[in-house]
Amino acid sequence: MEKIKIAIQKSGRLSEKSIDLLTECGIKVSNGNRKLKTEARNFPMEILFLRDDDIPQYVEQGVADIGILGENEVWEKDKEVDVIEKLGFGNCRLSLAIPKDEDYTGLDYFNGKRIATSYPKILNKFFQVKGIDVTIEELGGSVEIATGIGLADAIFDIVSTGSTLLMNGLKEVESIIRSEAVLICNKKLSPAKTALLDQLLFRIKAHKNGQGKKYVLLNAPNEVIPDIVRLLPGMRSPSILPLADEGWSSVHSVISDDDFWEIIDELKRHGAEGILVVPIEKMIL
Repeated sequence: MEKIKIAIQKSGRLSEKSIDLLTECGIKVSNGNRKLKTEARNFPMEILFLRDDDIPQYVEQGVADIGILGENEVWEKDKEVDVIEKLGFGNCRLSLAIPKDEDYTGLDYFNGKRIATSYPKILNKFFQVKGIDVTIEELGGSVEIATGIGLADAIFDIVSTGSTLLMNGLKEVESIIRSEAVLICNKKLSPAKTALLDQLLFRIKAHKNGQGKKYVLLNAPNEVIPDIVRLLPGMRSPSILPLADEGWSSVHSVISDDDFWEIIDELKRHGAEGILVVPIEKMIL
């Protein structure tokens, strides 16, 4: 049977989350001895563990069929691959940072400055559009120490919480782009591998649809059901089932975590009782 080959980061911030995503999709992967290649036990898939900045090239050349990596690496490497799904984890921003004691006056501050980064293409394109002349110092890692050792006047790097910047005497002054983990694929997949990719995408979307959602079951008098329904739109509309007690119904629906407490308070105010809230693992639309 033909297998689809997926490349994921062998270590770093996206590695474990990529494995977790495959697990949530029902794909069993074992890499206990940190091999660079392994196979799923219950899905026709081979997993390659690579450096994240190598993944676009491997996918472009067909060594891997698909890959999970940060969108920032896709932009920086600029390879001929398709981004087919945003995955909702690994969120970060690429930002400009300067020494914390410097007075920042806007983007013109960077005119004539040296900026250290691991993302020279993204940065160069940004400043070209802005018409600002900068010197870019390309580094493979440890970008945040560049100002402290006199290599650069500023840095351009990934920021998640900002704590690393503070530890190195820097402050974030401009957020340039936002990035998250994405699924990319080779532009020339065979029909058999395209079918496998479609199966994987179906599972990924079911997992994503369930995130940040709660399944709600409640009982309410029939006379307040119209008010309850207005509060609970559900996936299409709430399910309403009659109870053994005459004049009462059970209402089933889905709500967002963001709206949870506000909606629950409103439901109680309208007469809902016996409210049961259940986490959703998967949701197929």
